[in-house]
Formats: sequence, C-alpha cells, structure tokens
Amino acid sequence: MFSDLETLDEMLSDADDDELQKEFSQTADALRKFVDKEQMVLLLSEEYDGSNAILTVHAGSGGLDSQDWAEMLLRLYLRWSEREGFSARVLDILQDEEAGIKSATVLVQGEYAYGYLKAEKGVHRLVRISPFDAAKRRHTSFASVDVAPELAEDVPVEVRPEDLKVDTFRASGAGGQYVNRTDSAVRITHIPTGIVVGCQNERSQHMNRQVAMQVLRSRLFEKAVQERQQELLSIQGEKKEISWGSQIRSYVLHPYTIVKDHRTGFEIGNVHAVLDGDIDGFIMSFLRWKRQK
Repeated sequence: MFSDLETLDEMLSDADDDELQKEFSQTADALRKFVDKEQMVLLLSEEYDGSNAILTVHAGSGGLDSQDWAEMLLRLYLRWSEREGFSARVLDILQDEEAGIKSATVLVQGEYAYGYLKAEKGVHRLVRISPFDAAKRRHTSFASVDVAPELAEDVPVEVRPEDLKVDTFRASGAGGQYVNRTDSAVRITHIPTGIVVGCQNERSQHMNRQVAMQVLRSRLFEKAVQERQQELLSIQGEKKEISWGSQIRSYVLHPYTIVKDHRTGFEIGNVHAVLDGDIDGFIMSFLRWKRQK
C-alpha cells in the first residue's frame, strides 16, 4: 500500500490529473486507517483483550429522555459493530411502552471486541433539546455502559446455585427490530451482588438460561477485576470518584455540537457521525491514554 502511494506521488509530480489525485487521497486514507488499526492492536495487550465482548446499556434517571438516550447508544454500538465487521447479537432488551429502552445486553463477537469496547465503559451524558418536552427546553440525560469479556469455560468463576433467583417469562413489547420473541425468556438475579442478566432470543428456555449464565459469569468476573483495581488504588492512596455524575464522555447537540471524552480530552465536532458508530478515534485515544497511565 505504501509503495502504491509512492508510485502515485511520482505520477502526480509529472502530471496534474484529477483522477490520480482522487486515487492518491483514497490510498492515503486507506493507509492511514491501516496504520491506526495496527497501532490499536499493539495497544491491546491485556489478558482478555482478544475476547468477544458482552456490552450492557442502562438508562439513567431522567425518564423518557434517558431511555431514548440509552436506545441511541444501543444503536451506536450496533452500527459500530457492523462497520468493524463484528457480529452483534442482542441477548436481552427491556423496552419502555412509551419510548426508548431501560436496558439492553449485546454480545459482540470478533477479534479484540472486548479490547476495543472496554473504552466505552462508564457514564455517557447527552445534552440536547428534548423531543419529549413541549416547551422545547434543553435536557441533560445519562446512560451507563458496562463491558465484560466473554469468558472461556475453563476460566474459574464461582456461581453457587443457592445465590441465584431464576425467572422465566415471555418476551414482549415492541422489540421486534432487536429480538426474536420466545415463550421461554430467562432472567437471572445474582442475589449477593444484585447483578441481573437475561436472555430472550434463543429458541428454548435451556438455551436462554445457558446464555444468561454465560453473561452472569462474565459480569461477576469483571466485577471482581474492578474490585481488585479499586483495592490497589486505595492501597496507593489514590481517590477515584465513582458516581452517576462522573461521566466519561459528553455528547452535546445544543447549543453547539461536540462529543468530548473527559478522560483523554479527545473531541469531535461531528456528533451525528459518532452517533452513527464512528468512535474509533475515541477508542484509540483511550488505549493510548490507558497505556501512558
């Protein structure tokens, strides 16, 4: 690819040709994206970075606006997965009768899916003119994103049967665009931690339970990792605020347009492109920032 670029550069030095210039620009863009991807892979060196990812979106307080924002984030990650050539499957979704979603869990399958998507873990803030406010006032909405690696069966995670509350139900609501309805949806509550997981898009209750348990193991593993990290921070004397207001990223649609990551300082003015899944810049800047830390 680089040799092609050199050849085109030499040809352009001898002739002013619009078609050659267009081909040069396209080849340069492709090379730039290739280099960025290679750099990203070099930054993905943690143990589970190469794994599939289990991503969960939760609407925050704020009613319809936050639920609509959670659905916008779900669409963002589904579009990002499609752009990257990953397989994204919605395992569980809890929709609201009026608008948006209360939560959704997606299995993203592909090489380094978790390594990329761990950059998205945290609270996301949206500022816009609310489509649900007749007075057209500006509202701030919050949604949280959790990401865990899909674990192999041989990764030890203790799950005691007596700690589980299992509910079965029929998937319902206007969720046809995301899930296949089934009479055997499963929701599992891990009583000691309060973690709730579910699956409703498999063909049988047994399969739904199996997938839900897989999600639960991954969530418990990720929780244990986070607790160890917090313990190390406390030993080192560092303080890290974890609250609903400590957002990692802000998406502003009014009175100006910008998306800014508060950890890295990386920002983009084209909010609509970001909401359509163009988040590679944020992922790359996070991986570099994390490596420097």
